[in-house]
Amino acid sequence: MSVTTRRRFLKTAMIGGAAVALAGRAHAQTHAVRIAGFAFQPARLEIFAGDSVTFVNTDGAPHTATGRGFDTGRLSRGQQATLRFDAPGSYDYICDIHPAMKGQITVR
Repeated sequence: MSVTTRRRFLKTAMIGGAAVALAGRAHAQTHAVRIAGFAFQPARLEIFAGDSVTFVNTDGAPHTATGRGFDTGRLSRGQQATLRFDAPGSYDYICDIHPAMKGQITVR
């Protein structure tokens, strides 16, 4: 294989690999954070920009998931709220009712 042919092959392979990687993330995903035992489960979650997180309260007590720029509002047992995260960054949040409850979402 000539040097020129090899370069074309490698360039095509790299572009094809990038397309495959992008195709794997073609659709946003929805992730779940369960509220149970006065804790967010999982407490730390990593997602991609455009993904959503559904907070589901399975505790007997009401809770919120409140961070800078977002709030689920008060969720009673069995209630849920879905929030979409479009901007990359790290989002710390707490329960406004029980501030010892903490979580973090990292958006890539």
